[in-house]
Amino acid sequence: MDLAFTPEELAFRDEVRSWVKANLPTELSHKVHSAMRLTREDMQAWSKILGKKGWLGWGWPIEFGGPGWTAVQKHLFEEECALAGAPRVVPFGPVMVAPVIMAFGNAEQQQRFLPGIASGEVWWSQGYSEPGSGSDLASLKTRAERVGDKYIVNGQKTWTTLGQYGEWIFCLVRTSNEGKPQTGISFLLIDMKSPGITVRPIKLLDGECEVNEVWFDNVEVPAENLVGEENKGWNYAKHLLAHERTNIADVNRAKRELERLKRIAKAEGVYDDLRFRDEIAKLEVDIVALEMLVLRVLSAEKSGKNSLDIAGLLKIKGSEIQQRYTELMMQAAGPFALPFIFEAMDAGWQGNFPGGVVANAPLAANYFNMRKTTIYGGSNEVQRNIVAQTVLG
Repeated sequence: MDLAFTPEELAFRDEVRSWVKANLPTELSHKVHSAMRLTREDMQAWSKILGKKGWLGWGWPIEFGGPGWTAVQKHLFEEECALAGAPRVVPFGPVMVAPVIMAFGNAEQQQRFLPGIASGEVWWSQGYSEPGSGSDLASLKTRAERVGDKYIVNGQKTWTTLGQYGEWIFCLVRTSNEGKPQTGISFLLIDMKSPGITVRPIKLLDGECEVNEVWFDNVEVPAENLVGEENKGWNYAKHLLAHERTNIADVNRAKRELERLKRIAKAEGVYDDLRFRDEIAKLEVDIVALEMLVLRVLSAEKSGKNSLDIAGLLKIKGSEIQQRYTELMMQAAGPFALPFIFEAMDAGWQGNFPGGVVANAPLAANYFNMRKTTIYGGSNEVQRNIVAQTVLG
Protein backbone atom coordinates (compact mmCIF):
# COMPACT_ATOMS: atom_id res chain seq x y z
CA MET A 1 0.00 0.00 0.00
CA ASP A 2 1.47 3.35 -1.12
CA LEU A 3 -0.13 6.42 0.41
CA ALA A 4 2.27 8.87 -1.26
CA PHE A 5 1.03 10.94 -4.21
CA THR A 6 2.81 10.59 -7.54
CA PRO A 7 4.45 13.61 -9.26
CA GLU A 8 1.54 13.61 -11.73
CA GLU A 9 -0.99 13.70 -8.89
CA LEU A 10 0.88 16.54 -7.18
CA ALA A 11 0.92 18.48 -10.45
CA PHE A 12 -2.84 17.89 -10.76
CA ARG A 13 -3.36 19.24 -7.25
CA ASP A 14 -1.41 22.39 -8.12
CA GLU A 15 -3.55 22.85 -11.22
CA VAL A 16 -6.78 22.54 -9.23
CA ARG A 17 -5.47 24.83 -6.48
CA SER A 18 -4.58 27.55 -8.98
CA TRP A 19 -7.92 27.31 -10.76
CA VAL A 20 -9.96 27.40 -7.54
CA LYS A 21 -7.97 30.40 -6.27
CA ALA A 22 -8.64 32.26 -9.52
CA ASN A 23 -12.35 31.40 -9.80
CA LEU A 24 -13.76 31.11 -6.26
CA PRO A 25 -15.43 34.45 -5.36
CA THR A 26 -13.82 36.04 -2.30
CA GLU A 27 -17.17 36.77 -0.67
CA LEU A 28 -18.11 33.10 -0.85
CA SER A 29 -14.88 31.85 0.69
CA HIS A 30 -15.20 34.45 3.47
CA LYS A 31 -18.69 33.20 4.29
CA VAL A 32 -17.55 29.57 4.32
CA HIS A 33 -14.44 30.18 6.45
CA SER A 34 -16.60 32.12 8.94
CA ALA A 35 -19.49 29.60 8.78
CA MET A 36 -21.89 32.36 7.80
CA ARG A 37 -25.25 31.69 6.22
CA LEU A 38 -25.17 30.69 2.56
CA THR A 39 -28.14 31.61 0.39
CA ARG A 40 -29.51 29.52 -2.46
CA GLU A 41 -27.78 31.93 -4.82
CA ASP A 42 -24.44 31.42 -3.03
CA MET A 43 -24.62 27.66 -3.30
CA GLN A 44 -25.80 27.61 -6.90
CA ALA A 45 -23.28 30.27 -7.98
CA TRP A 46 -20.36 27.98 -7.13
CA SER A 47 -22.10 25.02 -8.74
CA LYS A 48 -22.53 26.96 -11.96
CA ILE A 49 -18.87 28.04 -11.91
CA LEU A 50 -17.86 24.39 -11.59
CA GLY A 51 -20.41 23.42 -14.22
CA LYS A 52 -19.02 25.88 -16.75
CA LYS A 53 -15.56 24.36 -16.21
CA GLY A 54 -16.99 20.84 -16.53
CA TRP A 55 -16.08 19.98 -12.94
CA LEU A 56 -19.46 19.90 -11.18
CA GLY A 57 -19.67 16.26 -12.13
CA TRP A 58 -16.12 15.70 -10.89
CA GLY A 59 -16.82 12.05 -10.15
CA TRP A 60 -18.39 11.35 -13.53
CA PRO A 61 -16.83 9.27 -16.33
CA ILE A 62 -15.96 10.92 -19.63
CA GLU A 63 -18.81 9.25 -21.53
CA PHE A 64 -21.34 11.16 -19.43
CA GLY A 65 -19.60 14.52 -19.66
CA GLY A 66 -17.34 14.24 -16.62
CA PRO A 67 -13.58 14.71 -16.48
CA GLY A 68 -12.92 10.99 -15.99
CA TRP A 69 -10.65 11.56 -13.02
CA THR A 70 -9.14 8.79 -10.96
CA ALA A 71 -10.23 8.24 -7.36
CA VAL A 72 -7.10 10.05 -6.15
CA GLN A 73 -7.72 13.03 -8.43
CA LYS A 74 -11.31 13.30 -7.16
CA HIS A 75 -10.01 13.27 -3.59
CA LEU A 76 -7.46 16.00 -4.32
CA PHE A 77 -10.10 18.13 -6.04
CA GLU A 78 -12.43 17.86 -3.05
CA GLU A 79 -9.59 18.69 -0.67
CA GLU A 80 -8.51 21.80 -2.54
CA CYS A 81 -12.09 23.09 -2.78
CA ALA A 82 -12.70 22.54 0.93
CA LEU A 83 -9.45 24.13 2.11
CA ALA A 84 -10.00 27.14 -0.17
CA GLY A 85 -13.38 27.78 1.44
CA ALA A 86 -15.60 26.76 -1.46
CA PRO A 87 -19.26 26.12 -0.60
CA ARG A 88 -20.02 22.43 -0.28
CA VAL A 89 -21.70 21.26 -3.47
CA VAL A 90 -25.31 20.29 -2.79
CA PRO A 91 -24.90 16.56 -3.49
CA PHE A 92 -28.39 15.44 -4.46
CA GLY A 93 -27.89 16.03 -8.17
CA PRO A 94 -24.24 15.46 -9.14
CA VAL A 95 -23.21 13.04 -6.38
CA MET A 96 -26.37 11.05 -5.67
CA VAL A 97 -29.03 10.82 -8.38
CA ALA A 98 -26.65 11.23 -11.33
CA PRO A 99 -24.76 7.95 -10.65
CA VAL A 100 -28.11 6.15 -10.41
CA ILE A 101 -29.27 7.56 -13.75
CA MET A 102 -25.92 6.62 -15.30
CA ALA A 103 -26.00 3.08 -13.94
CA PHE A 104 -29.70 2.20 -14.22
CA GLY A 105 -31.41 4.87 -16.34
CA ASN A 106 -32.06 4.47 -20.05
CA ALA A 107 -30.37 6.54 -22.75
CA GLU A 108 -33.30 8.94 -23.02
CA GLN A 109 -33.23 9.65 -19.27
CA GLN A 110 -29.48 10.18 -19.37
CA GLN A 111 -29.76 12.66 -22.22
CA ARG A 112 -32.68 14.43 -20.57
CA PHE A 113 -31.47 14.82 -16.99
CA LEU A 114 -27.67 14.71 -16.84
CA PRO A 115 -26.88 17.97 -18.72
CA GLY A 116 -28.94 20.08 -16.30
CA ILE A 117 -27.23 18.42 -13.34
CA ALA A 118 -23.75 18.87 -14.84
CA SER A 119 -24.29 22.57 -15.50
CA GLY A 120 -25.68 23.33 -12.04
CA GLU A 121 -28.86 24.75 -13.55
CA VAL A 122 -31.31 22.23 -12.06
CA TRP A 123 -31.67 21.83 -8.29
CA TRP A 124 -32.48 18.29 -7.14
CA SER A 125 -33.89 17.09 -3.82
CA GLN A 126 -34.03 13.68 -2.17
CA GLY A 127 -37.32 11.99 -1.24
CA TYR A 128 -36.39 9.06 1.01
CA SER A 129 -37.33 9.49 4.68
CA GLU A 130 -40.94 9.50 5.85
CA PRO A 131 -42.48 10.25 9.28
CA GLY A 132 -42.43 6.53 10.16
CA SER A 133 -39.59 5.43 7.88
CA GLY A 134 -36.15 6.78 8.60
CA SER A 135 -33.52 4.26 9.63
CA ASP A 136 -36.01 1.54 8.62
CA LEU A 137 -36.41 2.97 5.14
CA ALA A 138 -37.86 -0.23 3.70
CA SER A 139 -41.06 0.45 5.65
CA LEU A 140 -41.88 3.52 3.53
CA LYS A 141 -45.55 4.01 2.62
CA THR A 142 -45.64 6.70 -0.09
CA ARG A 143 -47.63 4.94 -2.80
CA ALA A 144 -47.28 5.10 -6.59
CA GLU A 145 -50.06 3.38 -8.54
CA ARG A 146 -49.60 2.71 -12.25
CA VAL A 147 -52.53 4.01 -14.32
CA GLY A 148 -51.91 3.74 -18.03
CA ASP A 149 -48.82 5.71 -18.97
CA LYS A 150 -48.46 7.47 -15.60
CA TYR A 151 -48.07 6.86 -11.88
CA ILE A 152 -50.37 8.47 -9.32
CA VAL A 153 -48.31 9.28 -6.22
CA ASN A 154 -49.75 9.84 -2.74
CA GLY A 155 -47.91 10.16 0.55
CA GLN A 156 -45.45 12.24 2.50
CA LYS A 157 -41.69 12.63 2.69
CA THR A 158 -39.93 14.46 5.51
CA TRP A 159 -36.52 15.88 6.42
CA THR A 160 -36.10 16.80 2.74
CA THR A 161 -32.93 18.89 2.86
CA LEU A 162 -33.27 22.23 1.01
CA GLY A 163 -36.45 20.89 -0.58
CA GLN A 164 -37.88 24.42 -0.66
CA TYR A 165 -35.43 25.11 -3.50
CA GLY A 166 -35.96 21.83 -5.34
CA GLU A 167 -36.99 21.77 -8.98
CA TRP A 168 -36.88 17.96 -9.26
CA ILE A 169 -36.95 15.26 -6.60
CA PHE A 170 -35.93 11.61 -6.78
CA CYS A 171 -38.24 9.48 -4.67
CA LEU A 172 -38.52 5.98 -3.35
CA VAL A 173 -42.17 4.93 -3.66
CA ARG A 174 -44.08 1.76 -2.95
CA THR A 175 -45.45 0.06 -6.06
CA SER A 176 -46.19 -3.36 -4.52
CA ASN A 177 -47.05 -4.84 -1.12
CA GLU A 178 -46.15 -8.40 -2.09
CA GLY A 179 -43.14 -10.19 -0.64
CA LYS A 180 -40.52 -8.52 1.53
CA PRO A 181 -40.87 -4.73 1.95
CA GLN A 182 -37.68 -4.11 -0.03
CA THR A 183 -39.04 -5.87 -3.11
CA GLY A 184 -41.98 -3.52 -3.65
CA ILE A 185 -40.10 -0.21 -3.94
CA SER A 186 -39.50 1.78 -7.12
CA PHE A 187 -37.33 4.82 -7.99
CA LEU A 188 -39.19 7.78 -9.52
CA LEU A 189 -38.00 11.17 -10.82
CA ILE A 190 -40.65 13.80 -10.09
CA ASP A 191 -41.00 17.40 -11.28
CA MET A 192 -41.63 19.43 -8.12
CA LYS A 193 -43.77 21.88 -10.06
CA SER A 194 -46.33 19.11 -10.60
CA PRO A 195 -49.85 19.84 -9.30
CA GLY A 196 -50.48 18.19 -5.96
CA ILE A 197 -47.00 18.71 -4.45
CA THR A 198 -46.84 20.82 -1.29
CA VAL A 199 -43.55 21.75 0.41
CA ARG A 200 -43.69 22.82 4.06
CA PRO A 201 -40.41 24.08 5.59
CA ILE A 202 -39.55 22.89 9.11
CA LYS A 203 -37.86 25.51 11.30
CA LEU A 204 -34.99 23.99 13.28
CA LEU A 205 -33.32 25.01 16.55
CA ASP A 206 -30.80 27.12 14.68
CA GLY A 207 -33.60 29.22 13.20
CA GLU A 208 -33.09 27.92 9.66
CA CYS A 209 -35.56 25.99 7.51
CA GLU A 210 -33.00 23.58 6.14
CA VAL A 211 -35.38 20.62 5.98
CA ASN A 212 -38.94 20.22 4.77
CA GLU A 213 -42.03 18.09 4.61
CA VAL A 214 -43.11 17.24 1.07
CA TRP A 215 -46.69 16.09 0.46
CA PHE A 216 -47.91 14.25 -2.64
CA ASP A 217 -51.66 14.44 -3.30
CA ASN A 218 -52.61 12.52 -6.45
CA VAL A 219 -49.47 13.70 -8.21
CA GLU A 220 -49.27 12.49 -11.81
CA VAL A 221 -45.81 11.29 -12.85
CA PRO A 222 -45.12 10.05 -16.40
CA ALA A 223 -44.17 6.37 -16.39
CA GLU A 224 -41.10 7.31 -18.45
CA ASN A 225 -39.71 8.86 -15.24
CA LEU A 226 -39.33 5.43 -13.65
CA VAL A 227 -35.63 4.60 -13.33
CA GLY A 228 -34.80 1.00 -14.15
CA GLU A 229 -37.41 -1.66 -13.40
CA GLU A 230 -40.50 -1.39 -11.27
CA ASN A 231 -40.04 -2.85 -7.77
CA LYS A 232 -36.23 -2.82 -8.12
CA GLY A 233 -35.77 0.61 -6.55
CA TRP A 234 -34.23 -0.76 -3.35
CA ASN A 235 -31.19 -1.93 -5.31
CA TYR A 236 -30.80 1.52 -6.84
CA ALA A 237 -31.23 3.14 -3.43
CA LYS A 238 -28.36 1.09 -1.98
CA HIS A 239 -26.17 2.19 -4.89
CA LEU A 240 -27.01 5.82 -4.10
CA LEU A 241 -26.59 5.51 -0.33
CA ALA A 242 -23.02 4.26 -0.74
CA HIS A 243 -22.24 7.60 -2.42
CA GLU A 244 -24.12 9.53 0.29
CA ARG A 245 -22.36 7.86 3.21
CA THR A 246 -18.92 8.39 1.72
CA ASN A 247 -19.87 12.03 1.07
CA ILE A 248 -21.01 12.51 4.68
CA ALA A 249 -17.54 11.52 5.94
CA ASP A 250 -16.20 14.73 4.36
CA VAL A 251 -12.68 14.48 5.75
CA ASN A 252 -11.58 17.53 3.76
CA ARG A 253 -14.11 19.82 5.43
CA ALA A 254 -13.02 18.39 8.79
CA LYS A 255 -9.43 19.44 8.05
CA ARG A 256 -10.61 22.97 7.24
CA GLU A 257 -12.79 23.18 10.35
CA LEU A 258 -9.92 21.93 12.52
CA GLU A 259 -7.94 25.00 11.51
CA ARG A 260 -10.96 27.18 12.25
CA LEU A 261 -11.22 25.60 15.70
CA LYS A 262 -7.60 26.52 16.36
CA ARG A 263 -8.22 30.12 15.21
CA ILE A 264 -11.21 30.44 17.54
CA ALA A 265 -9.32 28.90 20.47
CA LYS A 266 -6.44 31.35 19.97
CA ALA A 267 -8.79 34.33 19.61
CA GLU A 268 -10.60 33.40 22.82
CA GLY A 269 -7.39 32.76 24.78
CA VAL A 270 -7.94 29.06 25.47
CA TYR A 271 -5.40 27.62 23.03
CA ASP A 272 -2.70 27.67 25.70
CA ASP A 273 -4.83 25.67 28.11
CA LEU A 274 -3.16 22.25 28.08
CA ARG A 275 -6.34 20.29 28.76
CA PHE A 276 -8.14 22.05 25.91
CA ARG A 277 -5.14 21.51 23.64
CA ASP A 278 -5.37 17.80 24.51
CA GLU A 279 -8.92 17.75 23.14
CA ILE A 280 -7.82 19.48 19.94
CA ALA A 281 -4.96 17.01 19.60
CA LYS A 282 -7.28 14.02 20.00
CA LEU A 283 -9.59 15.46 17.36
CA GLU A 284 -6.66 16.01 14.99
CA VAL A 285 -5.51 12.42 15.48
CA ASP A 286 -9.00 11.18 14.59
CA ILE A 287 -9.08 13.36 11.47
CA VAL A 288 -5.67 12.09 10.35
CA ALA A 289 -6.81 8.50 10.98
CA LEU A 290 -9.95 9.10 8.90
CA GLU A 291 -7.85 10.58 6.11
CA MET A 292 -5.54 7.56 6.20
CA LEU A 293 -8.57 5.28 5.90
CA VAL A 294 -9.77 7.25 2.87
CA LEU A 295 -6.31 7.08 1.31
CA ARG A 296 -6.17 3.32 1.92
CA VAL A 297 -9.39 2.96 -0.06
CA LEU A 298 -7.99 5.17 -2.84
CA SER A 299 -4.74 3.20 -2.89
CA ALA A 300 -6.67 -0.06 -3.26
CA GLU A 301 -8.74 1.37 -6.11
CA LYS A 302 -5.63 2.71 -7.86
CA SER A 303 -3.94 -0.69 -7.74
CA GLY A 304 -7.03 -2.47 -9.03
CA LYS A 305 -7.77 -4.27 -5.78
CA ASN A 306 -11.22 -4.59 -4.30
CA SER A 307 -11.40 -2.28 -1.30
CA LEU A 308 -13.50 -3.22 1.71
CA ASP A 309 -17.12 -2.12 1.71
CA ILE A 310 -16.51 0.55 4.32
CA ALA A 311 -18.82 3.38 3.27
CA GLY A 312 -20.68 2.86 6.55
CA LEU A 313 -17.46 3.04 8.55
CA LEU A 314 -16.47 6.31 6.86
CA LYS A 315 -19.91 7.69 7.63
CA ILE A 316 -19.75 6.69 11.31
CA LYS A 317 -16.36 8.26 12.00
CA GLY A 318 -16.85 11.29 9.78
CA SER A 319 -20.18 12.24 11.35
CA GLU A 320 -18.81 11.85 14.89
CA ILE A 321 -15.85 14.09 14.01
CA GLN A 322 -18.22 16.77 12.70
CA GLN A 323 -20.11 16.75 15.97
CA ARG A 324 -16.88 16.88 17.94
CA TYR A 325 -15.36 19.94 16.26
CA THR A 326 -18.59 21.96 16.58
CA GLU A 327 -18.71 21.03 20.27
CA LEU A 328 -15.12 22.15 20.86
CA MET A 329 -15.75 25.44 19.03
CA MET A 330 -18.67 26.09 21.38
CA GLN A 331 -16.50 25.34 24.40
CA ALA A 332 -13.73 27.61 23.14
CA ALA A 333 -16.02 30.58 22.61
CA GLY A 334 -18.06 30.08 25.77
CA PRO A 335 -21.04 32.46 26.08
CA PHE A 336 -19.96 34.30 22.91
CA ALA A 337 -20.98 31.22 20.92
CA LEU A 338 -24.65 31.75 21.71
CA PRO A 339 -25.82 34.87 19.79
CA PHE A 340 -27.04 34.19 16.28
CA ILE A 341 -28.88 37.14 14.78
CA PHE A 342 -29.31 36.88 11.02
CA GLU A 343 -29.69 40.61 10.46
CA ALA A 344 -26.56 41.33 12.48
CA MET A 345 -24.58 38.70 10.61
CA ASP A 346 -25.70 40.04 7.23
CA ALA A 347 -24.84 43.59 8.30
CA GLY A 348 -21.36 42.50 9.37
CA TRP A 349 -21.37 43.80 12.96
CA GLN A 350 -22.23 40.60 14.85
CA GLY A 351 -18.59 40.13 15.83
CA ASN A 352 -18.13 43.62 17.24
CA PHE A 353 -19.59 43.00 20.70
CA PRO A 354 -17.01 42.77 23.52
CA GLY A 355 -15.00 39.57 23.32
CA GLY A 356 -16.70 38.40 20.15
CA VAL A 357 -15.32 37.61 16.73
CA VAL A 358 -17.37 37.14 13.59
CA ALA A 359 -16.41 33.46 13.38
CA ASN A 360 -18.05 32.83 16.78
CA ALA A 361 -21.50 34.11 15.96
CA PRO A 362 -23.02 31.00 14.35
CA LEU A 363 -21.33 28.44 16.61
CA ALA A 364 -24.42 27.48 18.59
CA ALA A 365 -26.38 27.10 15.37
CA ASN A 366 -23.69 24.87 13.85
CA TYR A 367 -23.55 22.77 17.01
CA PHE A 368 -27.29 22.14 16.96
CA ASN A 369 -27.30 21.49 13.23
CA MET A 370 -24.57 18.84 13.42
CA ARG A 371 -26.57 16.74 15.90
CA LYS A 372 -28.27 15.28 12.82
CA THR A 373 -25.17 13.79 11.22
CA THR A 374 -25.16 10.55 13.19
CA ILE A 375 -28.78 9.92 12.17
CA TYR A 376 -29.20 10.88 8.52
CA GLY A 377 -27.81 8.79 5.70
CA GLY A 378 -28.46 5.71 7.83
CA SER A 379 -28.13 6.04 11.62
CA ASN A 380 -24.74 5.14 13.05
CA GLU A 381 -26.19 2.33 15.15
CA VAL A 382 -27.50 0.65 11.98
CA GLN A 383 -24.22 1.34 10.18
CA ARG A 384 -22.28 -0.43 12.93
CA ASN A 385 -24.40 -3.54 12.39
CA ILE A 386 -23.76 -3.36 8.63
CA VAL A 387 -20.00 -2.94 9.15
CA ALA A 388 -19.99 -5.89 11.56
CA GLN A 389 -21.68 -8.09 8.97
CA THR A 390 -19.89 -7.01 5.79
CA VAL A 391 -16.39 -6.08 7.04
CA LEU A 392 -15.82 -8.10 10.18
CA GLY A 393 -17.77 -11.14 9.01
